[in-house]
Amino acid sequence: MDRRQFMGAVAAGAALTAVANTSVAGVKEAGNLTSVFEGSFYLTKENPGRWAAKTEGHLPVVEVSKTDGKSTVKVTTPHGMSGYEHYIVKHQLFDEKMNLLGETMFDPTKDAPVSSYDVADYSGVLYVMSVCNKHDVWVTAETV
Repeated sequence: MDRRQFMGAVAAGAALTAVANTSVAGVKEAGNLTSVFEGSFYLTKENPGRWAAKTEGHLPVVEVSKTDGKSTVKVTTPHGMSGYEHYIVKHQLFDEKMNLLGETMFDPTKDAPVSSYDVADYSGVLYVMSVCNKHDVWVTAETV
């Protein structure tokens, strides 16, 4: 991991912690991503900051499916993988208390930015993070 990736991961952790601390308690809908860090430390559909033109290819797309009462989350970032020059570094999945539920690192020489997580019988807001090596950290909230 190079310096930029390390600093991005540190900033993402701080930003997501701030999201958890400023979220409205008991919110069970799409989550409250609004904080002073939105649009700077982390980017959202509503506030893509300086990368507004990059939203479509960087915002994580979340699909939730249920089988026998257990949920599975599939995350896709519709972003090309151009080797180590420009790629999605990883996906991370957090519960509403900012506990890490899953993380997938990608090798841009062979992986597509798609990951799946078994969240069993968890219900509530999930925060899904997609990290690009050039265009920062993007977050989507989804309710299961």
